[in-house]
Amino acid sequence: MEPALRPGDWLIVWRGFQFRNQNAAALPARRGRPFQVGPGDLVVARHPHDPDLLLVKRVAWAEASGWWLSSDNPRAGAVDSARFGPVPSELIEGRVLGRYWPVR
Repeated sequence: MEPALRPGDWLIVWRGFQFRNQNAAALPARRGRPFQVGPGDLVVARHPHDPDLLLVKRVAWAEASGWWLSSDNPRAGAVDSARFGPVPSELIEGRVLGRYWPVR
């Protein structure tokens, strides 16, 4: 996710989920108060083909089958929706609120 994030960055992530898109059905929050996801947000999501792998990606748009997630640096060989397609909403773990370490 360079240049926005770099390897080793520590993130504050809001867990829970609800749609910002009014056309999609809302899911119950998993923990705490629900957050909203929309285009431009950074999210932590589970890889659709390997649910043990967490990804940090930028939300590009919503589709009927899920969210299109993109990398900020696709030329670096990023693994994003261009490779695995839309990510179902239930695989979105949280929205990134900010980076808190290392201080730059």
